[in-house]
Amino acid sequence: MNFWEKVTGGDLNRVWRDFQARAEALPAEHRAAWDEIMKNLMLHGDFSGRNLTPICDGVLGLLEASAAQGQSVEEVLGDDIPGFCAAVGGDQGAKDFRARWRDQLNHGVARRLNRVEG
Repeated sequence: MNFWEKVTGGDLNRVWRDFQARAEALPAEHRAAWDEIMKNLMLHGDFSGRNLTPICDGVLGLLEASAAQGQSVEEVLGDDIPGFCAAVGGDQGAKDFRARWRDQLNHGVARRLNRVEG
C-alpha cells in the first residue's frame, strides 16, 4: 500500500468491497448474522475502521466455513452476537469508543496534575 492510498483510504474501500462480495455469497441466515456482527463491531473501530479489517476477515472466514459445513449460526456464534463481538474485539485489542474516551480523559487529568509528561 502506498502513501496516497493510505491517506485517501482507497485500500480500505477495496477491502470492504471484497468483504461485502464475500458476504453476499453467504446463505441468508449467515448474511443476516454478518450484518448484525458488523453493526456491533463498529463500536470497536477507530475512525477509519482499519483496525477491524483483520477481525472482520477472520469472522467472515468463520461464517464461510460454517456455511460450507452446513452449520447454523447459533451453533457457531451462539445466541449472543453482541457478546461475541465484544469478545472478538476485546481479544484483538480493539477498544470501543467509551474506553478510548476514558483513556483520553484519564491521561488529560493526569497531565493536569503533573503526573504524566506530554
